Amino acid sequence: MSLHDITQAITAMGTGLGPDVLAACRALFDTEQRAGAIAPSARDIAYGPHERHRLDLYGGAESALKPVLLFVHGGAFVMGDKGWKEPGDWPNAAVGMMAAKLGMVGAVMNYRLAPDHLWPSGSEDVGAAVDWLRAHASQHGGDPERIVLLGTSAGSVHVAGFLRLRPDHRDLVRGAVLLSGLYGYTPLDPKDERYYGAPETYAGKMPREAVAATTLPLLLACAQFDPPRFQAEFLSLMTERLERHGAMPRAVTLSGQNHYTMAMHLGTADRRLADEIARFVEDIT
Repeated sequence: MSLHDITQAITAMGTGLGPDVLAACRALFDTEQRAGAIAPSARDIAYGPHERHRLDLYGGAESALKPVLLFVHGGAFVMGDKGWKEPGDWPNAAVGMMAAKLGMVGAVMNYRLAPDHLWPSGSEDVGAAVDWLRAHASQHGGDPERIVLLGTSAGSVHVAGFLRLRPDHRDLVRGAVLLSGLYGYTPLDPKDERYYGAPETYAGKMPREAVAATTLPLLLACAQFDPPRFQAEFLSLMTERLERHGAMPRAVTLSGQNHYTMAMHLGTADRRLADEIARFVEDIT
């Protein structure tokens, strides 16, 4: 399918979310992603005690250690998986594959899911994965001093929450890429109670202050067909960053993509976001 055809199909979907839209988005990229799939160099590594504390690595060891890109998947806090249960199983795994092809070590993690595991479990798990990579990445060709985080949707929330929970985050990672996240600028949806609990407790749990205040290098991204709430969060964070720091962070508004395809298309012929990520990692590591 051509880039033009994919863009037309995504445009026709609009800003809606749901299982049918998700399946349609995956179908757009399935052939290309399967054709370019590469197997993990290490699978189901335990970075903590829970059964969901697992990550896969992409990209083999070479003479020099490489930057590490840790991907945190989305899934509305209640679903999602790092992928690669069988050859060619690319959703979410494709981000690790992309990182390997760009000369990095790609790490793709699972984390504990709501409603069984409430706030701040996801952000705690990001921290645990970072701690594991700091201790062990060099054994797999990754440089523990050059870790960059990449989250999408709920994954972006967990990455932002990691910045809140870990005041030492600047000593642990070099930067963070946040795709289509919710940071606390807009009212939460009732379904978010599955992770955050009762609405009256929301204010003390949002990562807004941390992600607005941090001096860690950030790359923010939003899709043309993200739902308006996600676009409002992106613009609000950009505005607050400008007010606080006197400059906006690096940012991308990606035309022709939607909430699901922001991460899903990485590694395909549409290299715009992948190239931005690669330049960001190169510049900060």
